Amino acid sequence: MGTALVTGATAGLGLEIAWQLATARHDLVLVARDGERLDRVAGQIRAAAGVHVEVIQADLARHDDVTRVAERLTVTGADPEDDRRPVGLLVNNAGFAPAQRFVAGDLDIELDAVDVMVRAVMVLSHAAVGQMVPRGRGAVLNVASVAALTAGGSYAAAKAYVRTFTEGLAVELKGTGVTATVLCPGFTRTEFHDRAGLSTEVLPDGAWLHAADVAAEALADVRRGVVISTPSVRYKAAAALLRAMPRWAVRAVGHYR
Repeated sequence: MGTALVTGATAGLGLEIAWQLATARHDLVLVARDGERLDRVAGQIRAAAGVHVEVIQADLARHDDVTRVAERLTVTGADPEDDRRPVGLLVNNAGFAPAQRFVAGDLDIELDAVDVMVRAVMVLSHAAVGQMVPRGRGAVLNVASVAALTAGGSYAAAKAYVRTFTEGLAVELKGTGVTATVLCPGFTRTEFHDRAGLSTEVLPDGAWLHAADVAAEALADVRRGVVISTPSVRYKAAAALLRAMPRWAVRAVGHYR
């Protein structure tokens, strides 16, 4: 039993990961933009799982909000006047796909996406491992995507950063007792595609993963210290194919979200 901080915790994979951690008796710090929804989810988890749940309302596209979340991650438990427990697992899950093409799109939306999926991941990971390494235990789970291996615009570029950053972090953390895992799921049934204005009807049912399965495999891989977690045999095969294909062929496939 420990404490986990989950960003983007009120929907999709973040919500599913939070529930699975709670049922495994982990206390939680939930981070999301929508304060009303955040309080509702926290109340439901407290009532059902009986664990301690803190909430931090924060928009990770805003630098001041990221700083507030990072401050929570730096808690070591050494201050007798601070009864907050150190975070033993950071889940950087928050993210979104800009519902636009880059060339004719709103640059501010693209910059918000970079702030949420790149800058916040870096800042929060740095804060978390800074208190985990001296204690000799802890884990970071960063959510990327199989899209990281595609040429899917700024979203794929952000997820490619998360994948490579996490691999580098795992190398640096080797031997410290702290691990870093990057989750690279394929198409998963969540609110993600609706929020991005993307059609889900063009894909067969077999292309879709269930959030509960993705979360369970990701958390199992974190426990094993796996660096790259790609749930399901079909997406492991898809990832292997994308890595083997020449980049001109990858570009020809088009956008992946």
